[in-house]
Parts: sequence; C-alpha cells; structure tokens
Amino acid sequence: MGTSWSARFAAPAGCDPTRVETEILARLETIIVEMSHWQADSLISGYNRAEAGTWHTLPDDFATVVSTALDVAARSGGAFDPTIGRLVDLAGFGPDPALRSDDQASLTRARTKAGWRHLRFGDGRLLQPGGLALDLSGIAKGHAVDAVADTLGALGIAHALVEIGGELVGRGVRPDGDPWWVDLENPPGIPLPPLRIALHGIAVATSGDYRRGAHSIDPRTGRSIENGVRSVSVIHRSAMLADAWATALTVAGPEAGLELALREGIAARIVGDREWLTPALVEMLEY
Repeated sequence: MGTSWSARFAAPAGCDPTRVETEILARLETIIVEMSHWQADSLISGYNRAEAGTWHTLPDDFATVVSTALDVAARSGGAFDPTIGRLVDLAGFGPDPALRSDDQASLTRARTKAGWRHLRFGDGRLLQPGGLALDLSGIAKGHAVDAVADTLGALGIAHALVEIGGELVGRGVRPDGDPWWVDLENPPGIPLPPLRIALHGIAVATSGDYRRGAHSIDPRTGRSIENGVRSVSVIHRSAMLADAWATALTVAGPEAGLELALREGIAARIVGDREWLTPALVEMLEY
C-alpha cells in the first residue's frame, strides 16, 4: 500500500517470532489484495475499472472499510470522501505518477464522476455507477493497524504497539509496565511544546502535508487543500476511525474542523497558525 509496517510486542512464554511475522504478513496480504490501489490485480483496482451498473460483492475487510468510510463521509459533510481516486491520480499522488495532469477538463470530468453519494452499498454489495474510482488510503491503513493488533491478540499477545505508515495502536503495556508512549510529531518550523500520548487500548493517526507535500485533496474542489492546516492528530479506540477523521478534519480546515470535532466528540489536535486541542483530548491528557 505504498508504506511500511512495524510491530513491537511483549512475547509470552513459548512465543515463536517467526510464526508471528508469518501471521502478520498473511493478514496484511488479505487487506492488500482487497484494497490496495497500488496493485493492478487488487479487488479495488478491479472495481475502479468495472463497467457502469455492475454490482460487486465485497469480502469482510473491504465491506467494513467501505461502510465506515461512507458513515464518516456523511458525518463530515463530504470532507472525507473515499471516491476521489481519479482526483488523487491527477494531483500526482496515486500509484502512477504519469497520470498527473493540470488539465482543467480532466479535473472537471473526474469531479463529476466522484462523490460518495454516487455509491450504492448494501448487504455487502457495492454498485459501480460508472467511472468512479475508490481510494481508501485515508482509512484502510488504520483498518490494517487494527487488524494486525487483533491478529496478535489471537496469538495470545496482549501487549503490543503496531504501526503502519505512521498510524499506531497500543494494546496492553510495555514490558516495564509503562504504557506505549508516543510523541506527536510537530510540523517543521512550528515551535510547539512536546505532546506525549499513552497508547493503552487506543490509537492515534496523523494527517499532514509536511512530509509528502500537499497530498490532502479537497473533494469539493478536486485540488490540494490550502486552508492553513499543517497537521491533524486524532486519538480514538479505533485506528480506522482515527485515520478517517484525521483526514476529514484536515480537509475541513481549522475552524470548521474544530467545530466538526466538537460535534462528534473527537479527541484531536489541529495545528495551523496555532494549536487547537479539543475538549475530548484535553480531558484525556488530564486523566
């Protein structure tokens, strides 16, 4: 999926690290085969090429992510939108850089085909309305983090820190009895005090444009955002939801994003020309 993964864990007696790695890789492969648009033979790539009017039965992982993505899209007023695959390609952030284009006609055509309201999903089946391209990179990584942590739990590993592409979840505690401490990264050039989060049964996801450039696309314009947000970190029990909401709040912008986080009770830090901490996050830090 264009990124890396890591897992740290307190190994119980009799644990075979080789088997653990094998199980993690097998679980990740299931998700990659379904939802990686970086692979031409994945299910999502096949869906994106499919003819208009065709229905596609989704396996469990794919169906879970699509269902959650549509819920966040509705709750965020479309700030999060899983249907902007063509727009991402035109911006040059897709798997094929050659698809990058500033052509206004291509942008208009891609915007016309995109839009989460075009999707029809029910009973595990998804309609391809025609020309619509899913891009689940703003939520699938978070789902994969949860899935790997669950895989470790099924192997009897209760204490672990899992990371994929900068999204993390902590389960249990470290071998020294401390929680899994994670420092939120500050965007370059912004002097902020360090902010350390104890990942004990919770996850954190960060969306920011200071590493890969302005890769956050506003579904309403089809172009990279220019709203003054440098980074957004969301803390949630679900890495999948933390991932999706970090993207949604980034696109929404500082003021609208803060209002959205307050309305949804999201624990978030938004960094623009200054730092905003939502009450839910402040309460978590004080606790």
